[in-house]
Amino acid sequence: MAERLAGKIAVVTGAANGIGQGCADMFAREGATVIGIDRADCDLTNEAAVNAHFAAIGAQHGRIDVLVNAAAFAVFDWIENLSYADWKTTLTGELDIVFLATRAAWPWLKASGKASVINFASANAAHALEGSPALAHCAGKGGVLAMTRQLAMEGAPHGIRANTIAPGFIKTAATRAHLAADPAFEGQVLSKNMLKRLGEPEDIAWCAVWLASDEARYVTGANIPVDAGATAW
Repeated sequence: MAERLAGKIAVVTGAANGIGQGCADMFAREGATVIGIDRADCDLTNEAAVNAHFAAIGAQHGRIDVLVNAAAFAVFDWIENLSYADWKTTLTGELDIVFLATRAAWPWLKASGKASVINFASANAAHALEGSPALAHCAGKGGVLAMTRQLAMEGAPHGIRANTIAPGFIKTAATRAHLAADPAFEGQVLSKNMLKRLGEPEDIAWCAVWLASDEARYVTGANIPVDAGATAW
């Protein structure tokens, strides 16, 4: 089905690489008008800059139909090595920027009348993967999961749906570096996967297209694992 997002105004953060880029590219192929945001466009940790950027988008387009909060950054380390600064950096990079972007977009999502917010939790919000020093990341993504359920409740009277996708291990520039640093880690990931391969950004983007489309008009407050079955057992 082509043009599943025809006529929709979609804002995608983190659109320059990884899952965000995969979503932005596929949304465009499915007919959406895509406004990509990355660090070069707007500092998503700067409240004033985020508010101004979304105000400009709203002024130009009059509404936002889809918000994809794919931007994130995190520090991965074991608890005995993880500084408080690293902890706060990760919560800023995985939780605060979702809040700031969503709050800034909210008036324009309300203007749509049938908007979709797509956030990203993680398989790490459901399980601890042996060999992965992801304490702060787990906390950040667990927070996104809880926040999105609340957004679904607050958005429902305005026709705003809010859902999370929980990716498993997806091959991006960042995760390829992790695999290169620890060649044994891929085997640990695959040992949890029912489907014995690593994911690609496209695997997540297909789910995001569905959540953004009118096909998912009755879906809100949901968390959809796209993780090769890693959290199913």
